[in-house]
Amino acid sequence: MVLPKRLARFNKVATNRVTKLVAPRLPGFAMLTHTGRRSGRRYRIPLNVFRVGDDYVIALTYGPDADWVKNVLATGGCELRNRGEDVRLTDPRLVHDETRSAMPAPVRQVLALIGVSDFLHLSPA
Repeated sequence: MVLPKRLARFNKVATNRVTKLVAPRLPGFAMLTHTGRRSGRRYRIPLNVFRVGDDYVIALTYGPDADWVKNVLATGGCELRNRGEDVRLTDPRLVHDETRSAMPAPVRQVLALIGVSDFLHLSPA
């Protein structure tokens, strides 16, 4: 069970507006910029992101069918503003991992509670 679409809509309208102000600077958060696969429009969303070696890993709390995930996969990458640094990411890969091994232990436990086992792995360009 990933988080419901209703919660995603609420976050888009309410929570994300506040989170966008702090996400680019906080540890564990980032601002992801991606291009719409049909519209060509640029979108910015705050999210949790973790480093695993050289790669960046994002837990797909709304599942792999979220529009932003489809956009990143279709365009082959995105930009990330993390702790004040801009990084171009490429080679997006969907990974299904029920052990959640790429996540820190406390995050792994929360993701297990809500049933998240899909992740997006990206490499710096």
